[in-house]
This record gives sequence, structure tokens and C-alpha cells, in this order.
Amino acid sequence: MEQAIYQEQSVEGMPEVEDLFNEMRKEFKGMANELIPMLQRVQRMLGFLPEQALLEIARLTGLSTARVYGTATFYAQFRFQPAGKYIIRVCRGTACHVKGSDRLLDTIEEYLQVAPGQMTPDGLFTIETVACFGSCALAPVMVINDSVYGSLNRSRALKLLDEIRVREEANIKNLSLS
Repeated sequence: MEQAIYQEQSVEGMPEVEDLFNEMRKEFKGMANELIPMLQRVQRMLGFLPEQALLEIARLTGLSTARVYGTATFYAQFRFQPAGKYIIRVCRGTACHVKGSDRLLDTIEEYLQVAPGQMTPDGLFTIETVACFGSCALAPVMVINDSVYGSLNRSRALKLLDEIRVREEANIKNLSLS
């Protein structure tokens, strides 16, 4: 496996991973046509595809690790690193680019101190880029989890991120008072 994709994301000895694969052994027959549903299940449960999970899926299906890895890297839905609680997707389509999505992305990267594909150290945000959301009339567009924000400028985007951070800090404070 390509080492650059995996950085200190060991799941060995994690009971939830063992439980997940015990469940999967009961549900799946280990057929090659179950590869994508197995990858989807692992990602849904763990939030990403750790190397050990890919190796176990290869073992369960009898497929080569190269085939499992190749399939996982082919589809944009799969990730190899944990993602933040809030996934910020910035549109890079033509309409958004013309309306300044490149400057918007630069501003977000600078503010959060992470590049696309990376998670902030506090685990709160992950930045991603997408080719197009199909919301060209709202350009430039940013989606945070499932919420679409259009006609953005730099200050409005940063205000949204600040609001999320303040809300999360308040939630943490409330939990510690309980």
C-alpha cells in the first residue's frame, strides 16, 4: 500500500473494528461483488478506510490488496484519513472559479492552516474540493456537511466557520458543566 496516504492511523486492537468485521463476516458472503458495499460499511462506521481494514476486506473477499486499494482510490466517496466533524467542500467548477472560489479556498486554507484533504488538529474541520455542485447560479458555492452556502465572499465564509467554532466551544463548555 502507498505509505503516503496513511499517517499514524492504526486501528489495531480497537474493539469497534473487530466488532465491525465480526458483523461483516455474518452479513457478507465474501464475494467480489460485495467489495464496494464492504468499503462503504467500513467508512460509514469508522469515518475512513484504514489500511488494516483494506487488508481484511481483501482477505475476506479473496481479492488482491491491489484490487481493493485500486477500487477504493478510484471512487471519490472513499477517504483514507479521518475527517473532521465538519467537512467543508469548496466548488472548483467554472462558474465558481470565475466568481472567486480559488480566493475563497485560499482564505479558508490560510484561516484553518490546513490544505484540501487535511483535518484541523482539533478534529473540527476538513477541507475538500469538488469539481462542481451543480449550483452555478449561487457561485461561488461552499457546502459544509449538508448545508449549501452560495454567493460567498471571504468574510462571509470566515464568519460561518467562526460561528461553527463558537457553537462547538459552547457545546464543550456545556458538557463539562453537566
